[in-house]
Amino acid sequence: MNKTTKSCMAGLGASLFLLLACIPFALDSVYVTTVATVALVFVILSTGLNLVYGYVGLLSFAQVAFWGAGGYTGALLAVDLGISPWIATLCGGTLAGILALGIGIPALRLSRHSFAIVTLTFALLMELVARDWTSLTRGPLGVPGLPALEVSLFGRKWIDGSTATGFYLIMLIYTIIVLVLTWRLVRSPIGRTFLAVKHDEALARSQGIDANRYKLLALCISAVFSGIAGALYVFDLSIVDPSIFDFYYSEMMLIMVILGGAGTLGGVVVTSVLFTILPEALRITPSLRLVIFGFILIASVMVLPEGVGGYLRQRRLRLVQQRSRAEQP
Repeated sequence: MNKTTKSCMAGLGASLFLLLACIPFALDSVYVTTVATVALVFVILSTGLNLVYGYVGLLSFAQVAFWGAGGYTGALLAVDLGISPWIATLCGGTLAGILALGIGIPALRLSRHSFAIVTLTFALLMELVARDWTSLTRGPLGVPGLPALEVSLFGRKWIDGSTATGFYLIMLIYTIIVLVLTWRLVRSPIGRTFLAVKHDEALARSQGIDANRYKLLALCISAVFSGIAGALYVFDLSIVDPSIFDFYYSEMMLIMVILGGAGTLGGVVVTSVLFTILPEALRITPSLRLVIFGFILIASVMVLPEGVGGYLRQRRLRLVQQRSRAEQP
């Protein structure tokens, strides 16, 4: 990629960021801003799952466990120990990464199908811990009274996380960071190795690639992303309880990744936003939305087995091939 292309992409990215940052000010609606914030949360979570499922080919149900662990860690550190919410948030992401390391090392010795079962069991176990370890987590009552996030510099509060607009801006900044880091990662030699492991692990191993090490790397990075997102989100809610481990989040992440196109960054981002906004626009109840999304998922798998992003990628490749054939004498 030459310098001109990089400059154009940087300018486009900056313009898009400014446009998104203006949404709460232009619409002046707490409800719309809150929905946009939830969409950003799902963008982060689905991007993390896409890194594991789309780029190294591992079906993981543990993302909701990492997200919840980050939320509880941030909450407990801030409330019980009085630690700064920002430091507590980073600690939440760190613990999520450590949990991914602890569950990933033994689970990756198993087959891909067994890995999925282990991660599902781990997610269910984390919910049991949050509900039953009352001396630490307060059980079903949760941990209330969390402090709000804020960005202060030179004695002035620039962003107040206790408001819908302030927290939206915080999540927008974090979402941009996650997307930029993920984009650079998947386009690097490490990202190409991820795809090699996904498409033909035996061939990758024959070339001297330690497949499990790269799988573990993807799992840990996605866990850190999810853990930090969970911690940020509970500081906005000002409470965390066992419902943060609800399997609904796993279902939504999986639907967004599959429909967007596993292994495509842009498609997953678009479907994450659409499938957050659509139920709110249609006023669909959570139970009904999963039924409708299930039918959409089945239909899309039959029609577009590689998702929207995969379809667009294949279409682009066909156009390039047709153009190259037309240019041949």
